[in-house]
Amino acid sequence: MKTQEVFNKFLAEIQEQVSPTTYATWFKGLELISMDDKNITIKVPLAVHKQILKLQYLDLIDDTLYSLTGINYELTLLTEDEILEKDNKTLEEAIEEEYQTVEWNTNLNPNLNFDNYVVGESNRLAFISAMNVAQAPGTTRNPLFIYGRSGIGKTHLMHAIGNYITQNSNKKVLYTTSNDFRDEYVGISKMEPGKDTLKYANNFKNKYRNVDVLIIDDIQFLVGAELTQQEFFHTFEALHQANKQIIISSDRSPDDLKKIEERLRSRFAWGLPVDIYPPDFELRCEIIKQKLQNSSIKDKINKDVIEYIANACPNDVRHIEGTINRLLAYTAMMTPEVINLDFAVEALKDYVNTNIYQENTISHIQKVVADFFKITVEDLKSKRRSNNIARPRHIAMYLCRIETEENLAKIGLEFGGRDHSTVVASCEKIKNELKNNATLEQTLKEIKAKL
Repeated sequence: MKTQEVFNKFLAEIQEQVSPTTYATWFKGLELISMDDKNITIKVPLAVHKQILKLQYLDLIDDTLYSLTGINYELTLLTEDEILEKDNKTLEEAIEEEYQTVEWNTNLNPNLNFDNYVVGESNRLAFISAMNVAQAPGTTRNPLFIYGRSGIGKTHLMHAIGNYITQNSNKKVLYTTSNDFRDEYVGISKMEPGKDTLKYANNFKNKYRNVDVLIIDDIQFLVGAELTQQEFFHTFEALHQANKQIIISSDRSPDDLKKIEERLRSRFAWGLPVDIYPPDFELRCEIIKQKLQNSSIKDKINKDVIEYIANACPNDVRHIEGTINRLLAYTAMMTPEVINLDFAVEALKDYVNTNIYQENTISHIQKVVADFFKITVEDLKSKRRSNNIARPRHIAMYLCRIETEENLAKIGLEFGGRDHSTVVASCEKIKNELKNNATLEQTLKEIKAKL
């Protein structure tokens, strides 16, 4: 016999045993929720029904059910509000249980750590800042915002922070990219409304907000994704208010992310924005030596080859890695006893730029000018107008204009988001001064020599 049929017979039996008024008042509105071999759950209209039925009619209910089924049931009476609360709680617990049973994946590359991160002048500040964050996450440097052009070690540094924290604490760390964050969020928004949508939405929030350290790479790719930016803002707020560490990378500074929401850009600058410059020649040589350390050719390669690769890969660590892999493959095929310069040139002739001179880029010019005047690139990009900053800024803009093929808008963007008219004014100022200022002319010659 089906459970609903048993319940209908139960109500019919009760109706015969009580007065019409009693039945209409206390029994008529009862509904069966669930029934198995031991338990029966019944919905009652109001809380007062629970009280009266348990106090005055519990024996009658038990006896009637026993006479119909031969079972002594455990009776549960619930109001509609209690059922809704119970269902919601059950769903949330089920989602949480499912979330917790999945093995946590940090997405970290265990091979990227502080020990194999080569430090030089171009990345020293970023390295020290990263170490401080790794040793005390969620404190003063929150968020840590690392920026610089692609391929100069930002991702390595972020993985190093995450690996250090996981190895030295029980904190939950998650590394992701802004593309992955966006794709997951958009995937939920495209789902048909229902329990699955709620389930995945809760999983999404649990994944990104119930962590101790969130590392998100290439935040600039959230440009144009307004809804995803809003969700990331709420994720950022939840983590920051809970003193959870946030680490972000970008190819440009917070001020230069003009198409990211203002409220997000302002929060990116709350903690510590720190930039990484392209590695200089000495650092590139050290990076090459480090990457050859565990290779089969480390004892065969000449110093000249290391310097050749360093000269041929002026700005990009990833290019260095690709060049070394190309050399390794060619060596495995040709099996030379010694890898000298002639062999390296032959192996890499179709792969690297053989021009040993570093191409002048805006970032390179900024670095050289900043070093010359003993200030920082951040000073050049800042809003400060003191003469010891403004003067080098004008010179740097002028050199960017004559030494590169970048347009005025691009140059202005790289100098803290200034408009093209500011660049024009700076260039004209230096150009006019050069007519009568021998000292300035000598300064420019020295800077160009360093370039």
